[in-house]
Amino acid sequence: MSSRERILGRVRRALADVPRDDSPYEDAVGREYLREHGDRSVAETVELLAENLADYRAVVHRTDEEGLPLLIMRLLAQRGPRYVLVPPGLPPAWMSAADPTRVHDRAVSTSHELDEVESVVTGCALAVAETGTIVLDGSPDQGRRRITLVPDHHICVVRVPDQVVASVPQALERLDPARPLTWISGPSATSDIELDRVEGVHGPRTLEVILVG
Repeated sequence: MSSRERILGRVRRALADVPRDDSPYEDAVGREYLREHGDRSVAETVELLAENLADYRAVVHRTDEEGLPLLIMRLLAQRGPRYVLVPPGLPPAWMSAADPTRVHDRAVSTSHELDEVESVVTGCALAVAETGTIVLDGSPDQGRRRITLVPDHHICVVRVPDQVVASVPQALERLDPARPLTWISGPSATSDIELDRVEGVHGPRTLEVILVG
């Protein structure tokens, strides 16, 4: 008998005297929570997103489609990376003005090779205003999860207002649970027992979010 079978057997024995509930899952689980906290306009929702992103120490920028390539060029120039990682489906226009050598997301890339790349530029699946969260789902403009965890600097583009939702429940309705979802609330950070904050332990030290609209 495998460990899995032993554990499942213990669960079944523990539930043997529990009455069977034939209620559908949708009825058995309460959904009384608020889908959104407050009544905000689209502009107010975007402002809340920007405020919460900044509260999590992300750096927030705003531009339009025309100004996006120049802004990405300027942000990369400020960091001075030799290499910038780009996912396969990133719109070519976004990087049209950037100077660093582009490294493409490849399945054969090793962690050592990724560690040599200082910056990564991606799109996103959604952004959640109430929690200041960016969601990636591995789409072509975002690439594999690892490319946003290893480089030290992540530039993430959010299309406003199409990719902005107010709350987590609204985000879940639009996301595919079968995809590899990564939820990012500010730069990677952790604290030790003395509450000394360290950034960049399991992700980029610097997260720059560009709101394009």
